Amino acid sequence: MKILYGVQGTGNGHIARARIMAAAMAERDDIEVDFIFSGRAPDEYFDMECFGNYRTYNGLTFVTRKGKVSQWETVKSARPFQLYRDVCRLDVSAYDLLLNDFEPVTAWAARRQGLTSISVSHQAAFSHDIPRASEHFSDKLIMRGFAPTDIQLGVHWFHFEKPIVPPFITDKPASHPANSHTLVYLPFEELDDIQLLLEPLTEQHFVCFHPKVRQQHKQGHIEWLPPSKPGFRHALQHCSGVISNGGFELASESLQLKKKLLVKPLNGQFEQLSNLKTLMSLGLCQPLYQLDTDTVEEWLMEPASEGLEFPDDPTPMLDWIVAGDWHNTKPLCEALWKQVNFGPKTRERLMSLAF
Repeated sequence: MKILYGVQGTGNGHIARARIMAAAMAERDDIEVDFIFSGRAPDEYFDMECFGNYRTYNGLTFVTRKGKVSQWETVKSARPFQLYRDVCRLDVSAYDLLLNDFEPVTAWAARRQGLTSISVSHQAAFSHDIPRASEHFSDKLIMRGFAPTDIQLGVHWFHFEKPIVPPFITDKPASHPANSHTLVYLPFEELDDIQLLLEPLTEQHFVCFHPKVRQQHKQGHIEWLPPSKPGFRHALQHCSGVISNGGFELASESLQLKKKLLVKPLNGQFEQLSNLKTLMSLGLCQPLYQLDTDTVEEWLMEPASEGLEFPDDPTPMLDWIVAGDWHNTKPLCEALWKQVNFGPKTRERLMSLAF
């Protein structure tokens, strides 16, 4: 089977999920896959060797300013005519199937040329009736029209009795984590604002990754680092907790490693606000609605999270894809959720919640 895999390149969560799928696909002789990414400049991708001769497009993305979506800047940066040309020029006739993780060029090209398409993404979960923050009409348009596909297989922390699967997370908790620092990843906030947030908390060591940091350096108890997959992975394994935005993938990795979470959702971003709502309902995070030092200080005193344990092998999903019965998602979902281990406190909350 020859598969085209379209991946949203804005942020690193979609790419992290695609890496796990790429590694599993590379082990099979019944799947051939080509990757396409969009949403960031070609020179801003890193650690992409596992994707082979991948292609990139401009696509569509959101522009942020000071921790919130800037609608005006987003509209100004959009290149609709370029998007239309890319969709029209992308020939998908050689493929048997499109897998899509919220990537618009491949999704619209597949729809235009009649190629069957499956969303395997966190965003696809919102095509089903699941808990969510207040949803505006524009949010509905984005979720439904940004990267439309024939079949929507969502990815989330719980199934809500819908066609939703758990995330695949390969990292396991370290046997002896150092717990020597707090990891901070707030890529949509300004560096000066993060500095002001953390500066008074001199007794805590903070390790901060940010796309605007060009060279590793230290300012007192705050260590600043540029994006790096191995560096970030090590810092996540050995931290005592994570301060992050409301992105899905980092929260999933933190839960797998039993790290407590302080979540600052991107203002105006429906998906991140909905993620925060679900995490809070499950008792798996504390909220940070503004960059408030007192809130961070209180959270630092919180105990470790009991976390969740997710499957690490996407083989059942690949078997399902190759089998071709794509509208029958129930056996796949049931098989994967049997591999999820909810802690006792989370199970108790799930039993008390009416989703």
